[in-house]
Amino acid sequence: MTLTDSVKEHSFLAGLTDDQAEKLITLGSEVRFHENEAILTAGERSQYFYLLLQGSVCIEVAARSFVVCIQALGPGEAFGWSAFLDQHDTLFQVRAREDCRALRIDGAEIGAVMRADPVLAAEILRRALSLAADRVQATESMLAELCGVRPRKPRIESC
Repeated sequence: MTLTDSVKEHSFLAGLTDDQAEKLITLGSEVRFHENEAILTAGERSQYFYLLLQGSVCIEVAARSFVVCIQALGPGEAFGWSAFLDQHDTLFQVRAREDCRALRIDGAEIGAVMRADPVLAAEILRRALSLAADRVQATESMLAELCGVRPRKPRIESC
């Protein structure tokens, strides 16, 4: 299976036309990360959006004195949604839980594609907003767990 074939099966691209998916795939390049490697660092300028193809990552809230895993992501999931926002800093740290392979898409390049194709832009932003909402919900669940309060929804996968 080629990179293009494996990416076309990614859930973030599900339901897009072949032309729309191809526009996004051609912007990307395959990247690999080793276990425990930091992929995104909170507070740094957001540049890339990632479609996780193999392995798993942990979305973390990091401070000087602690790091808390908020959500674990596996193949078929995406992260780095803040790259869709011009000049925005990354909100969460992302670390590889094991060796990973992903498609990395430059936020500025995808921004240009979105400006040229408003229909695709609306769909990408709808999907990115869903990712952001998932992070908020995962953060709320972890805070409830840390405070000893039963979360509204049980967590699917722990870190």
